[in-house]
Order: sequence, then structure tokens, then C-alpha cells
Amino acid sequence: MITVYGASGHAKVVIDVIHSNQIVIARVLDDNKAKASILGYTVHTPENKAYQDVVIAIGNNEIRRLIVKNINASYVKALIHATAIIGSDVTMGVGTVVMARTVINASVTIGRHCILNSGSIIEHDVIIDDFVHVSPGAIVTGGVHIGNGSQVGAGAVILPNIKIGKNVMIGAGAVVTKDVEDNAVAVGNPARAIKKIEK
Repeated sequence: MITVYGASGHAKVVIDVIHSNQIVIARVLDDNKAKASILGYTVHTPENKAYQDVVIAIGNNEIRRLIVKNINASYVKALIHATAIIGSDVTMGVGTVVMARTVINASVTIGRHCILNSGSIIEHDVIIDDFVHVSPGAIVTGGVHIGNGSQVGAGAVILPNIKIGKNVMIGAGAVVTKDVEDNAVAVGNPARAIKKIEK
């Protein structure tokens, strides 16, 4: 049984991942008291107690990190949609969710509480640090390293052996041909940094 923390659009997709594995959902939690239900599940306000086997079903990296820091919970091992393809020698941290039709090839290391969204492709020998979100249809080619808290936009492509820093935002459809420094927003083809994210 799994507890789902979050009741917005992203949570619907996480619930589909859980259903694809025929796992029972124990409860759905959300801090927003206006959320009454999601996909037929009643939404409860979190109480000040320990929760077991939780998945944080929130797409925003920073909010996901804050919830992990502030609730008393044990987290599920990686949740992988039944249609995803996972290669050999792949490791994933707790709380990571792999969506439908994602491909993860050999010798990939993925950190804690990451999102590998629908139809994304992660090629061989990639390292993805904690709290990273790879958006739908993005392609991360071989030997790439993506830093903690970064997001790769929908349909973006990161070319081989590129290093993406921490807290980076890669825009939708961008083609990343060179390393991106920490806290940058990079867009376009080829991608270029257009501003720094204030931290």
C-alpha cells in the first residue's frame, strides 16, 4: 500500500503509475484543503504523524524537496510504470517515479525523488542527481550529468557528455550542446543561458 502526497495534475499521472503496478493506494494527502478528491480518491489533510511508503506526487522540484524535508515519512522505492523500459545496471533512489513509455538504458544512476516523465529517453551512463525532473519527450543522451534540482523541459535534447549544473531550467525544445552552469535558464537551439535563477 502506498500513500500519495499531492492531488493536482501530476498526482493523476503518478496514480496511473501505481495502478499500472496493481498496487493499492492507502490514502491521498494534500495541504490544500480545497482539494476534495482526485480520480475517485478522497483527499485528506496531512496530520502530524509518521506515514509509511509515501510517494511525493508534486511536479515542482522545490516544493517536492520541502515536503520531503518537513514530513515524517518513509518513502517508497522507485515507482516504474509497467510500460517503461529499464536497461541493465540501472539504480534509482527512493521516491523516484518513472512514467509511461520512458526508456532508461544501461548503466544509469538516478537519485532520490526524481521524475522521469512520459516518453522521456535516458541513454547509457547518465547520472541524474536528486530532485530532478525530466519532462515529457525529453532526450538525455549518453554520459550526461544533471545536477540536483534541475529540470529538463518537454522535448529538449541534451547532447552527449554534457554537464548540467544544479537548479538549472532547460527550456522546452532546447538543444543543449555545451555545459550549463548552476542556477541558469537555458533556451533555444543551440541552447544558451538567458538568465540566472535567484536562490
